[in-house]
Order: sequence, then structure tokens, then C-alpha cells
Amino acid sequence: MDPAHMRWDTKAVRGPREETDPTTLAHRFPIYQTSTFVFENARQGGQAFSGEVSHYIYTRLGNPTVELLEQKLAQLESTEAGIVFASGMAAIATTLLALVKPGERVVASDPLYGGTFHFFHIAQEHFGIEVHYIKASEFHEKLAEALTPNTRLVYIETPANPTLDIVDIAETAKITRQAGIPLVVDNTFASPALQRPIELGADLVLHSLTKYINGHGDVVGGALVGPRDLIEPIRKDFHVHVGGIMAPLNAFLVLRGTKTLHLRMQRHSENALEVARFLEGHPKVARVFYPGLPSHPQHEVAKKQMKGGFSGMVSFILKGGKEAGIQVMDHVKLWTLAVSLGDTDSLIEHPASMTHSSYSPEELARAGIDPGLVRLSVGIEDVQDLIDDLDQALKYA
Repeated sequence: MDPAHMRWDTKAVRGPREETDPTTLAHRFPIYQTSTFVFENARQGGQAFSGEVSHYIYTRLGNPTVELLEQKLAQLESTEAGIVFASGMAAIATTLLALVKPGERVVASDPLYGGTFHFFHIAQEHFGIEVHYIKASEFHEKLAEALTPNTRLVYIETPANPTLDIVDIAETAKITRQAGIPLVVDNTFASPALQRPIELGADLVLHSLTKYINGHGDVVGGALVGPRDLIEPIRKDFHVHVGGIMAPLNAFLVLRGTKTLHLRMQRHSENALEVARFLEGHPKVARVFYPGLPSHPQHEVAKKQMKGGFSGMVSFILKGGKEAGIQVMDHVKLWTLAVSLGDTDSLIEHPASMTHSSYSPEELARAGIDPGLVRLSVGIEDVQDLIDDLDQALKYA
């Protein structure tokens, strides 16, 4: 069957092309664990470097295992091309440096992942790139007035980390398209199983592959996907020279993860909704943040742009504040106290002192990150076990 006619779940399993090894006919495409590729003669080597012939040269410049993952991610995000990186931060940093020059401006949603926020600080201090923030929950309403003649990039995270604010991608894209400014969406919290920003008008999509797409807590990686005319200059001029490439073994492991992404995201979403409902009804909980709850301020927007579930991320604030949250984190037995997210295991962490510790107290307040906010990455275990464990830990709050 032509991959163009496959439904999304089939694409996740079967990939952009036959994944059989063309040399040995092994069922799974191999790990090309090599730094260098051999030329038949000097002439072929020169032609490969000049681009006259297509030939692998050096894994920093291209590798078959890595290339297959890039093609698959592009297909899953309904676009043409992709680049994979050694980490999500390598993807974010390379994208920013490729698209924005000193003295130019980025408009970004707030909050962002703490590492992204810190790098944007570095970009301002060391590269003279101006970054203007708009609260995610009111982003598209205030975007037009924030655009200036030197704005070169609009950058959003939706759902936002860790507040789960939702940015309306389609409405934002209408504004950026009219202004002729690229819209980049960090789709890590949703994954392409639940949300495909390019179908909604975005230009480029970023992922931390470490999270849901790999899904097993054993790989660090990042990705950027989009139209070929935007992706290839970034690859040629920045990716291969900055050098934040993904190792072939990691590419193989992420390819493995894509095959079960649709199944895992369904279970993550189902479990998270049940956990969010439990927390919302608990007398010690002041507020729950989950876009799948009708009480979420952007629930209707989330329903419009997220299909098949609302992901596995839940945040909440206890009536006892930060100290109560610490007691819960210190008394869970099944939940793992660790940063990151998207693993099959359920994780719990404190954003203000961990993933978002690069924010000052004033910046946390501006972004809507309460000092007592607790973030959950709901795994694929039996949901009643997860709820029972939270319930016993909440007695200490």
C-alpha cells in the first residue's frame, strides 16, 4: 500500500518506506554504527563531497538509520522533511540560531520548558536576540500587537510545560502567515499521535524525542520537522556544522518507540484523565491543570486541536502549598520522583525547584507557575494503582 494512503496508526507501525534491510532482508532496518563510509575511488569521494553523486560520507553528514527516523517523523507530522538531534535542546538551539540573527526578535509563549527558557536568556545576553513573552493562555489574542518589523520567529509550546496552558495553533497560524513569520511549535507534550501542528497551519514542529516518541526512558534526542525548503538550509548550514547529531543506536531505539506511540498515548491519556478527575475531587487539592477536564480554561481549544486524547501530563496545587506538595512527593511509593516525562513509568516532580529552576520567583509568577505546583507524567500502569498511591501520599499533605 502507498504510505500516502495509510491511516495514521498504520504509518506509525509501518513507516515511510519498507523498513527491511535492503542488503540482508532482515525484517528490521539495521543500526549503521559507523562514523565513516568508504569510497570506491578518489573520484567518487570528490563527487560525493561536491554533491554530484549521492553517497554517505560521514555520520555527522548523514547515516541510513538516522535518515530513516527523520523520514518517519516527517511523515507522522504530515510534512516533508526532518532533522534529528542529540537532544531536544540541540534541536531548539539550532533552530533559533538558524532562523534569528543578532538584533532580531522572537515572540514566545510563556511558560516554556525551563531549558528552553534558559537558552532564550543566553540568546539575549550572548547573541543580542530579543525575546518577547506572551502568556500562553492569551497568546493569539495578543500576538498581532507584539509583532514588530524585526520579528523573525514565533515560538509556542502547547500544551505548555508545566501549566498545561493551551495555545490555539490555528488562530496563531493565521496571524503568522499574514505577517510572513515562521511559526514553530514544540509538540513534545502531545506527540503527533494526538496533535499535528502543521495540519493546523504551523511551519515547523519541534520534539524532545526523549519523551513520548521514544517512550521508554532510555534515549535522549530531539527533532525538527517541516517543509523541505525550510528544513534543508537548516540541515546544510547549521545542523551538520554545529554538530548536535543523533547517534545511530539512539535513532534505532526511537524508531522502535514510534511503532507503539499510538497505543501508549491512548493509555497515557486515559490514565491521566482518571488521575485528574481523582485529584479534582480530593479535599486537599486546590486546583488541577489538565486540558481534558471541562474545568480547564482552554478545554474547548484543546478538544479542537488534540484528537484521541489530551496526553499524560497533569499538574496540581495542594491547599497546603509547596510544603504539602513536598510531603506528597516524599511519600509516594509507586510514582517515581524524577524529572523528564513520557516514560511508561509514572513520574512526579516539582517544577519550581527542578525543571523550571532557571525561572526567577518573578518570572515564575508571570508565567503562572505556582511555587507549590506538582507535575505528574502519568504512565501506562493500572490507573487504580496510581490513584491508590496518590491517595495514601495525600494523607501526609
